[in-house]
Amino acid sequence: MVKKSDVRVFLSGLLPLFMLAHFGHHVIGASLRPLMPMIRTNLDLSYTTAGSVLSAFQVTSGISQLPAGWLADRFGVRLAVVIGISGVAVAGLMIGLSHSFVALIAFLVIAAILGGGYHPAASAAVSASVSPENRGRALGLHLIGGSSAFWIVPLIATPIAATWEWRSSFVVLSIPTIILGIALYTLISRRTKVQRTESQTSDNGLPALPTKIQWRKLAPFVIMSVATGTMVQSVSGYFSLFAVDYLNVAEATAGLLIAVTPLVGLFAAPMGGYLSDRFGSVPVLVTVSFLAAPLIFAIGVVPNVAIFIMVMVVIGLVTNARMPTSESYIFANTPAHRRSTILGFYFFAGAEAAGLLTPFVGYLIDRIGFYRSVSIISGSLAVIVVACSLFMWKNRGN
Repeated sequence: MVKKSDVRVFLSGLLPLFMLAHFGHHVIGASLRPLMPMIRTNLDLSYTTAGSVLSAFQVTSGISQLPAGWLADRFGVRLAVVIGISGVAVAGLMIGLSHSFVALIAFLVIAAILGGGYHPAASAAVSASVSPENRGRALGLHLIGGSSAFWIVPLIATPIAATWEWRSSFVVLSIPTIILGIALYTLISRRTKVQRTESQTSDNGLPALPTKIQWRKLAPFVIMSVATGTMVQSVSGYFSLFAVDYLNVAEATAGLLIAVTPLVGLFAAPMGGYLSDRFGSVPVLVTVSFLAAPLIFAIGVVPNVAIFIMVMVVIGLVTNARMPTSESYIFANTPAHRRSTILGFYFFAGAEAAGLLTPFVGYLIDRIGFYRSVSIISGSLAVIVVACSLFMWKNRGN
């Protein structure tokens, strides 16, 4: 359990600011999927082309996180935060003012480039701000900010788009987000100075971090985590279109349904962090990864909206428990001066794989239908999870 003193540290330190920052960072990205049915209708897109819209953002985001993580290790977290919030929101504002498919893709790419540094910098900063026994919980709480964006933003963006049009949602949401990023830049600067002063007068007795990257431990863990996140994300990108085309849900209602999975993250992310602190990151990741494959398959056979929502809830539990577990494990097995760089590589791998796989899934759906497509993705994930689990079991003594 979390002690009262731990709660006080969480609430008085950098963590609340980073939770708010995480929310702001995802406002533009969280607008895209719930509005996709309206974007598809307005721009006359197929599943494959709609997937390319999502892919443009995901692939660019993945690529940008490699240099951005490296730069965050050298220039600090505040710059990554303000660019990752206000910069992304400026690009989102331009999306709202655009009037063509090409402009939509171009500004999504710019948004992804500007936002690339946030995750590796913020995850490293949050991990370093708490003791090791609370690291998973802190990362889980940080993820509440991002999860909140993915369920709050659809509830705001979809009614705005239904009243006017989808571009209006980007305009309305971008302006306050730009202001938020600038405000957090100042607040994080002040809070960092206070914590630096406090740390100079105390000896926290933290265990030493490794002096080199432990690849034999890290590689299979990261592959399993990235594969699980990638497969789920590539299928979930089409949830709103699936609801419209296969379950006969109205476009505006389908946009609201997308809020279900991230809403679960409000308690699933801290729960996953707590479980990783309590039982270890490897058992938690193996468990959620083994659950992910049948859940993806289940999407292809849901008969109605009620069952669809139930499956989305469980997917939310699995997805959000995976993230703090993985980030905590990577931090614990990475030297201090390489944390943002390796976390940047981890986020790069996840975003890049999802970005490349998403349009392929759309192509499969266009050719063979949704049900067969998710069966292929589910089976592929099961093979990867079993292989990585066997490798980690074989090398468990190293």
